[in-house]
Amino acid sequence: MENFFKLKENGTNVKTEVLAGLTTYFAMAYIIFVNPAMLSATGIPRGGVFIATILASVAGTLVMGLFANVPYALAPGMGLNAFFTYTVCFGLGFSWQEALAMVFLCGIINVAITVSRIRKLIIKAIPASLQHAIGGGIGIFIAYIGIKNANFLSFTSDPGTYLMLGDGSAETTTIVTNSGIVPALATFDAPLVFAFIALALMVVLVVLKVPGAIFVSIVAATIIGIPFGAVDLSQAGITSGIGQSFSEFGQTFGAAIYQGFPGLFGDAGRIPLVLLTIFAFSLSDTFDTIGTFIGTGRRTGIFSDSDLRALENSSGFGSKMDKALFADSVATSVGAIFGTSNTTTYVESSAGIGAGGKTGLTSVVTSAMFIVSIVLAPIIGMVPSQATAPALIIVGVMMMSSFAEIKWPEIEEAIPAFFAGIFMALCYSISYGIAAGFVFYCIVKVVKGRAGDVHPVIWVSTGLFVLNFVVLALI
Repeated sequence: MENFFKLKENGTNVKTEVLAGLTTYFAMAYIIFVNPAMLSATGIPRGGVFIATILASVAGTLVMGLFANVPYALAPGMGLNAFFTYTVCFGLGFSWQEALAMVFLCGIINVAITVSRIRKLIIKAIPASLQHAIGGGIGIFIAYIGIKNANFLSFTSDPGTYLMLGDGSAETTTIVTNSGIVPALATFDAPLVFAFIALALMVVLVVLKVPGAIFVSIVAATIIGIPFGAVDLSQAGITSGIGQSFSEFGQTFGAAIYQGFPGLFGDAGRIPLVLLTIFAFSLSDTFDTIGTFIGTGRRTGIFSDSDLRALENSSGFGSKMDKALFADSVATSVGAIFGTSNTTTYVESSAGIGAGGKTGLTSVVTSAMFIVSIVLAPIIGMVPSQATAPALIIVGVMMMSSFAEIKWPEIEEAIPAFFAGIFMALCYSISYGIAAGFVFYCIVKVVKGRAGDVHPVIWVSTGLFVLNFVVLALI
């Protein structure tokens, strides 16, 4: 194990990696409940999606850990699953089988652009100031996720400013609101008091540098949450049993291939729409991953300067970043075959990295926990979001140090950096934050008469983002 994962070389040990893997798992375990609830609205058997979500997470995370030897975990991405359900299936009228086929093709495209070095070119082309802004922006983003998960905030929508999508049930209905929504501190009741206690506990343990502080805090907060009513001891996880879930998995496994493709390309008139939808899937998936690796890997040293230099000069899979990008690309197509939307690298992996995870052993432990969750879903479902949310907030605080590398007094550098960081959090999307940073970086350079300083890859990427926004507006 020492030789395979190079633990001493990376300044870590088995205990730290195990705790980091458990921390990452609990920070993202919500996906095994949320993803089936969302995708089942399209008609996919819920039990089948439950198994597909877990198997896709296990496969992607294992490849990341064993092949790339980096502490990142993968699972079906939030946002991408919403796009799958409400835009592709509900809005455009594609069946869930056809949508899975498009996700499969998205993965193939991502593999192609990874092997052909396009992703590497994008990473090399991003100026240092924007890379630091992406790192700090992910800090804001992940802290905001934690603040939301802790239920610190409540949101009020003005009358007539929202749209309900779904069948009206609590589990499958999404409410889309515009700028008429106003955030505020949630009502100061028992759950909010518990959330503050959980956050304060983690702050104390982290400041005192208690070994395994983040994981210890999650466990302790879960126990403390019982008298507050935050832990539902009767939590049943999903409604269907394991046997039924595996039976329904038989309906989702391979459906993208033998049911999705025939319908997807059977109507020549729909092919342009199909291609545009695949493009939207691929663009978001690609830049979400690039942003996560740049933001978390550079700041924490997971991808060292020597590894980044190897990325620029190597061919094939000569660096950890090369391998990590390939693992992420393959996971999307594998997940589609299992029966779930885009599988991508989770920004919540930074919780485990913050707990000390530095190698693929962290990912292996996380994937093992996903396997265990097939039978222990009811127990895992009892861990309240308020117990895991502080980990994301604290890691977000740590990652915001990347902003210190930006020359804020220089307005040309400050404007793109600001929009990259702020849009990433407030748009709830890493790729949209990168898009905002690219757009304003190009604007600033053009206004200053230095358009030639912008790398051609940035111009192309910015154009693709603009095209993507136009496509989304039209469909």
